Amino acid sequence: MTQKFIPVIRQATNSDAALLIELGSRTFSETFAADNTAEDMADYLAAAFSPEQLAAELADGLATFLIAEIDQTAVGYAMLHAGALPHQSSGEKPIELVRLYVSSEWHGRQVGASLMQACIDLAQKRGYRTLWLGVWEHNGRARAFYRKWKFEEFGEHLFQLGGDPQNDILMARTLQSSDN
Repeated sequence: MTQKFIPVIRQATNSDAALLIELGSRTFSETFAADNTAEDMADYLAAAFSPEQLAAELADGLATFLIAEIDQTAVGYAMLHAGALPHQSSGEKPIELVRLYVSSEWHGRQVGASLMQACIDLAQKRGYRTLWLGVWEHNGRARAFYRKWKFEEFGEHLFQLGGDPQNDILMARTLQSSDN
């Protein structure tokens, strides 16, 4: 029988910058390196997970990072960012799920589900009514995961990975208010 692990989800602080750089770079690489050039991956990782970029994101009052830990080891994380939906949708009071990544050795072990539930709970508690995200059109595993969580496709947008413009599918779901 497989041992069940329940991650502890905590909100990141400024002292987690180095952890988020390492975890973010590693999980993004695990997910996308096989399908992209080394040059595009290196360019993207250098920009998206630089100390300056992470410090700016952690200091952004509209951003929230959640870290999933098992036995005090970080195994996944999510980033939420409040703000408007892309023009293709008219969802009410939106918040974006910018990132949700889990270390490959923890795939299929409920870490992603725990992070997603924590994101939904936090968004609802803060009064957001629409949770939206962009997911690479070729990431079938992630798209299926989001559909399971009642996200529906509503458009597309460009995601620049190094020198490679890629197509992301935009998905959203309505959230219940916390007083329902």
